[in-house]
Amino acid sequence: MWPYPKIVAHRGGGTVAPENTVAGLRAGLAYGFHAVEFDVMLSRDGIGMVMHDADFGRTVAGRGSVPGTDAVDLAGMDAGSWFGPQFQHEPVPYYTQFIDYCKAQRIWMNVEIKPADGFEADTGRWVARVTRDSYADEIAAGDPAAVPLLSSFSFEALAAARDAAPDLPRGYLLDRIPDDWQAQARELGAVAIHTNHKHLTRELAQAIKAAGYGLFCYTVNDPGRGREILSWGVDGFCTDRIDLIGPGFA
Repeated sequence: MWPYPKIVAHRGGGTVAPENTVAGLRAGLAYGFHAVEFDVMLSRDGIGMVMHDADFGRTVAGRGSVPGTDAVDLAGMDAGSWFGPQFQHEPVPYYTQFIDYCKAQRIWMNVEIKPADGFEADTGRWVARVTRDSYADEIAAGDPAAVPLLSSFSFEALAAARDAAPDLPRGYLLDRIPDDWQAQARELGAVAIHTNHKHLTRELAQAIKAAGYGLFCYTVNDPGRGREILSWGVDGFCTDRIDLIGPGFA
């Protein structure tokens, strides 16, 4: 049900480096992580960039948005100074840069498709096709642990990813588990449910596992909570506290 790493570095480097940057990937590696979760959103010219927020102001300065800005201009923005002066001029990465780095360093990727409003299907298709083409050999080899897992809160984006690259595994992201979760997951062809650990119960965890799905949680930063949900049958989780919860925690 879950052939992937159990403990995953959230947005690259968690709390020790600026999120969704190559510096974050390097930080995760320094703490022993070979598994990472991060977000991909389309630029104005339809290129996948590793960004969480559609609007500027938090991780990049200024006014504007990812869907309103061309990729080359996004790539020239400073995505590190907000975190600390030592990360000044750390750029917004292209998704393809993350793929190249992760393949070279043997880092498994949980790619969250993070569409801006109105770009759900386009983002799902783009991410799925680029990922499929980049991992064609791994997909053909049939080793699921070597293939990235796509996830999204957007049903439309994940459905578009399913149609564009049906061979890529998909995880359905849900903040709270609805009553019809299984019907939705079945329609998406999802292999796993990804959910907020704060709203998960032992009973829900057992129901998801009994139905044959992998179960992954976000974002667990307390070791005690991590041990608790793993004891319920949760397969894995991502964490910001890569300095506190290591890759061998499970």
